[in-house]
Amino acid sequence: MILRVLGGFLMALADSVPGVSGGTIAFLMGIYDEFITSLNNIVSRDREKRMAAIRFLIKLGLGWVVGMASASLVIKAVFEKNIYEISSMFIGFILVAMPIIIIEEKEEFAGKYKNIVFAVLGAALVAAVTYLSGHMSGDGIDLAWGEFSAGTGILLFICAMCAISAMVLPGISGSTLMLVFGLYQAIMTAISGTVKLQLKYVPALIIFGLGCVAGICSVVKGLKYLLAKHRSAMMYFIIGMMTGSFYAIIMGPTSLKDNPREALSFDTFSILFFAIGCMVIVGLQMLKSVFNKREQKS
Repeated sequence: MILRVLGGFLMALADSVPGVSGGTIAFLMGIYDEFITSLNNIVSRDREKRMAAIRFLIKLGLGWVVGMASASLVIKAVFEKNIYEISSMFIGFILVAMPIIIIEEKEEFAGKYKNIVFAVLGAALVAAVTYLSGHMSGDGIDLAWGEFSAGTGILLFICAMCAISAMVLPGISGSTLMLVFGLYQAIMTAISGTVKLQLKYVPALIIFGLGCVAGICSVVKGLKYLLAKHRSAMMYFIIGMMTGSFYAIIMGPTSLKDNPREALSFDTFSILFFAIGCMVIVGLQMLKSVFNKREQKS
């Protein structure tokens, strides 16, 4: 249970940061396939599968809610003040994560080099989304009840569908897509306000939640099919998206709303935080191994 709750918590922290994917964390924690299967089985007619999915998602969701609430309260201050250090840390995350995934899925990579075209497509997709996010603005959007139009509500629903679909893919960030729609800052403000019991934001978050449900229902079945029938191509695609996320993270400082910074460079890169990021992923792998051994014994 602890591994699932921790996974949900770390996924939420990653999902809240433009350029970083919660799906990547799920993959590293060894819960990605179970995550996709559970989302798919939540509407299954098989009661046993449905209940197993609910149990898993409750554990994951508990950690995710705590993580997202924490992120909405502290993320703006922490990330705007220390954006270069945090970006350096996430580069460490991804750099160590990629070979781990390749080793764990070595059968899907070895000898199947024609699928490298999918890696190129994955990298191009993330780079394109990141580029678009830098040319969109969310200035002036207020998601308090009575302050946004029906058109904004529809946009919010569509944004949620796209963002949640991205969040289940390792490498592509749902937060970056929210930047593309110009709603990232407004949504983070709404979450933070609701945590502080400002109920005027609740209707907007309900609309966002319904969009997330619609996105899950429309995308997850396709993902499960592709992972089952075309796993090698999907693994290459995922590695490509993770490669593209380097660009997304480097450009992350330019997306800050109140105080945009220059993109991450050699001068602003932090070796210390990069090393911390690398060690965190190694630590997560060791933790995963310990919990897996305990589960096998029980």
